[in-house]
Amino acid sequence: MRALVINLEAALERRIFQERQLSILGIAHERMPAFDKNADETADTPYWETWERPLTRAERACLLSHQQAWQVVASQGDPILILEDDAILSDQLPALLDSLATATDMDFVTLETRGRKKLLSRRAARYPKLRRLYQDRSGAAAYVLWPNGARKLLAATETTCGLADAVICACYSLDAYQAVPPLAFQSDRATAEQVDAPLETISSISPVNGARTKGNWRHRLRRIRAQLRMGLRQLQVFGRAERTRLSVERQDFGYLGQLTPISSTTTPSVHGDVLP
Repeated sequence: MRALVINLEAALERRIFQERQLSILGIAHERMPAFDKNADETADTPYWETWERPLTRAERACLLSHQQAWQVVASQGDPILILEDDAILSDQLPALLDSLATATDMDFVTLETRGRKKLLSRRAARYPKLRRLYQDRSGAAAYVLWPNGARKLLAATETTCGLADAVICACYSLDAYQAVPPLAFQSDRATAEQVDAPLETISSISPVNGARTKGNWRHRLRRIRAQLRMGLRQLQVFGRAERTRLSVERQDFGYLGQLTPISSTTTPSVHGDVLP
C-alpha cells in the first residue's frame, strides 16, 4: 500500500524526515503538495462560514489539502495511507498495511492517538489489530482511506466545511476502525507518548495566542447541534462500545534512533510556524 504525504513546499525538514522514516519502514510514498494558508482558495467565501466557528486560513488550507488527498483516493481502486508530514509511525505499521491492502469491507482506519478517549467496540473487529471506531474527537495525521470512504468525506464537505479531523470524526456513515494499539502519533505528542522522536515541530494550525473566534449565533447553533449528534451517537452504540484512551507501544518506535534528529530550525519551517 502506498502513502500520500501532505507537505508544504516550505516544510523541507518535515519532508526529509518522512522520506527517511518511510524508507526505513519500506513504505512506498509520494509527496502531495499542501495548500498554503495564503492560497486564493482560502480567501473568505460563504463556504468558510458553514462550520461551528470561523476557520482560520491555515485551517482552511489544511482541509483543502486533505480534500485533495480524498480526491486522489476516490479516483483509485485501492486504499491509500494518508499522512500529515509530522506523523511518527510504528514499525508494526507495514504488517498492518499488508493485511489491509486487499480488504474491501471498510472505509477508514485511523492509526493514531491524540490522548483523548475514543468510543470503540468492546470486542476486536474482523482484523485482530482493529476495533470498530464509533466516535473520535480529533486526529487526521495518519489514516488509511478506501475509495468509498473518500467519496463519503468529499460529499460531507461539498457544501459545508470544518476542521479536517472534525469532518472525519463527524462522518458517522464511515465504516471506521481504530488500530489497537495505535501505530502513529503527531510529533507534538512525543513527550506524552514517552517516545524520543527525531522531529521537532510547531503547529502551523494552532494560533500563537491560543485564541479563536467563536463566531455568531449561527455558529453557536451548529456547535449545539454537533453536541446533540455526539450524544445521540453514544446512545445508539450503548452496550456494545466503551470509551477508551489509547497509547502507543514505545518499543515499536525504537527504530527512530537510526534517524538523525531534525529540528524545526533546520530549514525555513511551515508558513505560520513560530521560529525562535
